[in-house]
Amino acid sequence: MTVTRPARLTGAALCAALALLSAVWILKDLAGLGSPSDLGWYWAGDPHFLLRGQSATSLTDPVLLAVSVATVVAALRSRHAASALAAAGAVTLALRLPGLWAPGSGALVTALLSLALAVGLLVTAAAGRRSGAAPYEPRPSSPRTGPAVAAGVLLAVAALVTVLWELYWATAMDLDITVDRFTGGRTVIKAALAPPPAWLSLVLVALYGTAAGSAFARARHTRAFGLLAGVFLAAGGLAGVARATRYEVIGDFGGLSTTDRLSLLTTCFGLLAGIAVLALLAGRGAPAPAAAPAPYPPAGMPPPAPPYPPPPGW
Repeated sequence: MTVTRPARLTGAALCAALALLSAVWILKDLAGLGSPSDLGWYWAGDPHFLLRGQSATSLTDPVLLAVSVATVVAALRSRHAASALAAAGAVTLALRLPGLWAPGSGALVTALLSLALAVGLLVTAAAGRRSGAAPYEPRPSSPRTGPAVAAGVLLAVAALVTVLWELYWATAMDLDITVDRFTGGRTVIKAALAPPPAWLSLVLVALYGTAAGSAFARARHTRAFGLLAGVFLAAGGLAGVARATRYEVIGDFGGLSTTDRLSLLTTCFGLLAGIAVLALLAGRGAPAPAAAPAPYPPAGMPPPAPPYPPPPGW
């Protein structure tokens, strides 16, 4: 499946609008905090900056900004434009949905605009497909078996680890706090635009699982969903490793509790696995099988010209 030219332009425009929406909020937070490093540590989950509560964005927003910009390029130039538009639209829709019931008019307006643009991406990806392609237009290719299986294993492990952590927090906390972690209640400290932590984990599990299943099946949309999953996995791991380095937790690994050790190992795995998934799926896909030559010329075609000069007995 390829994408028509109008669909490519429409998808690129919608992604550009999503990128602009995220960029406006990031610039607003940057002006409020006054320092890019402070905003970066807020995104990394530094408790000192989280308690100050002066930022409306979270780590999700710069990741969505980068995803939107990359999807603009993919929509205009990539053979995987349809799957890239669908992946970006689905993830944006899922992550911005909690903004509908979040406090504050800014979060509500942002959620409504983002949801409208995300639905537009999904509609564009579905309606703009065409089965045939011009001879000069490359078709989407499947990933190679080795890299696809390796990326699928890493993403499946990431999904399993995320599920196990959510089960741990659900059993370690009271029921009302567990519910607030899904709905964004008053007991949860988060940025205005940030999805609730358990909701974010649910979305990531769905993304990792979808990308892993696509990788195992070597589907043509593996690259779009796999690269998107790798970006979120690497970003979360990078934030955790940066936070642990800032507070010198890595050097005191032996003195940490079992939970803190597992948390640190999870963030390190996320960073390394995310980078590995990006490297595995960013390469060239498997070559498309060559079409078998037709035994006879198509109907209506003139016969080939006789040889010149004619051979003896022609």
